Amino acid sequence: MKIGIIRIGQVDQAVVNRIQENLSTTFPKAQISQITKNLSLPKEAYDEERQQHHSTIILNKIRLKATKTKNIDQILGIVNVDIFLPPLNYVFGEAESPGKAALISLWRLKPEFYGKKPNVELFIERSTKEAVHEIGHTLGLNHCSNPFCVMYFSNSIFETDRKQSLFCNKCYLKIEKKQDESIEQQG
Repeated sequence: MKIGIIRIGQVDQAVVNRIQENLSTTFPKAQISQITKNLSLPKEAYDEERQQHHSTIILNKIRLKATKTKNIDQILGIVNVDIFLPPLNYVFGEAESPGKAALISLWRLKPEFYGKKPNVELFIERSTKEAVHEIGHTLGLNHCSNPFCVMYFSNSIFETDRKQSLFCNKCYLKIEKKQDESIEQQG
């Protein structure tokens, strides 16, 4: 399995490097690489009234990039803007399930967003959880009822903080099967 990571708009390279490193731990059988050419943030995604970006419009741009990028099974886009998906007020990410394209937003994962002091480790931990969650969707996983599983739906930052960055046993077995199938198809 090959996962590509692409920055969309202005995203700190050091943060992306840490997410990539953490994804390699969660998906040890996967090859994870960064796509060097960033995507620009689509202007049409911005909703003036909400002052947020529509995640599906950004996801469509990632999907288009995925179809043009050879040797990538999944592609994770990372943005540093506030995103939403109607009817929700905001989302931490969105993904095709199953599919190739996934998106996370760093905007609401920063402790400063909630009036707290900056905490880089907490920020990276939250970002990793959301990245693993959205990649899990691309592999066909649905939301999990286990509140500690990374596939649990986070309706707030408190739920993101409560869950682990790992899959529960049930979801892990599904991911292992998908990764093994991918290896067989490539081999």
